[in-house]
Amino acid sequence: MTSGGRNYAPVPLSRAALRCRCPRCGDGAVFSGLLTVRPTCAVCGLDLSAQDAGDGPAVFVILLLGLVVVALAAWVEISFSPPIWVHLVLWTPLISVGAILLLRPLKAALIALQYRHGDLHPPSAA
Repeated sequence: MTSGGRNYAPVPLSRAALRCRCPRCGDGAVFSGLLTVRPTCAVCGLDLSAQDAGDGPAVFVILLLGLVVVALAAWVEISFSPPIWVHLVLWTPLISVGAILLLRPLKAALIALQYRHGDLHPPSAA
């Protein structure tokens, strides 16, 4: 893609998502905090303020993590029949850590998909 006279090679979705990098240049960080999206890419200047990942990443995390945790919890319950506190000790940290680890790359992936399909535009030259 071309922006401001510079050509950018397409950034693979996996790289943009897993490394939480700019979908145009692949070098700048997308997030300035845990899930706070930067207004612009520090490297190429892509305007990220128009991004709108909405609740998409959270829904995917709930579905994916929920499927894994419910399957594992059912297996533990059927195989070992532990007291309820064991389930709390096992699944609470897994859900908490898993949600945080999955939210960032999924949000970055949705931002990259928005860019790829034309929903994020480079800043206009005035």
